[in-house]
Amino acid sequence: MRVKSLIVVCTLLALMLVGYRYLPSYYNPFAPLQLSDPPGRITQFKLRRLSPSACAALLAQANQQRLVTSVAVANSGGDCPLTDVVRVRDFGAVKLSSSFLASCPLALSSALFIEQQAQPLTERFTGQPLRQIDHLGSYVCRNIYNRADARRSEHASAEALDLSAFRLANGLRVTVLNGWRQPETAPWLRAMLSASCGYYGNGLGPEYNAAHANHFHLGMRGFGLCR
Repeated sequence: MRVKSLIVVCTLLALMLVGYRYLPSYYNPFAPLQLSDPPGRITQFKLRRLSPSACAALLAQANQQRLVTSVAVANSGGDCPLTDVVRVRDFGAVKLSSSFLASCPLALSSALFIEQQAQPLTERFTGQPLRQIDHLGSYVCRNIYNRADARRSEHASAEALDLSAFRLANGLRVTVLNGWRQPETAPWLRAMLSASCGYYGNGLGPEYNAAHANHFHLGMRGFGLCR
């Protein structure tokens, strides 16, 4: 009986090793992240464990593939110092109301989110391509909710971006403030906020609290909290 059990265990281990060897890289949580990896928990896990050098290399690839246009920015000091940040100018065909500062993880996660989720979801729900994203900024040296006794905000390290409106190819501009309550646009906006969970540490919208009534806060802290 023990011999048979040992044979079964060895067989299962052998099958597992063979399966691991031929497992597609996007299903392997320990394989390096690729820009073509599909969205999901494994891709999210890989995004969260990227080293600074790996993030920089992938962001360079994303620039080459025109998923994003970003340029390096000099490190800064002060109360909220910035290190290894970039200035994001656009997400390829999707333009921005203005450029913004971003940590490498924020820039890369945003590029993948726009390419893999925001653009397809916009076309699916509205029948129109997404042309521009309006935002309220990413970097400001402050504590959470500007409270003196609170910890530093994600914005203090350029690790969060606040999206306020989306412009379609037909010229329609949909704000988070108004679109969230409209039956024509609410399903689309809710789908995008929900999809952000796979790329950011947190995605906060109008139903989180009154402070987020007019924007989506997409930040790198946490692990997939979307509300």
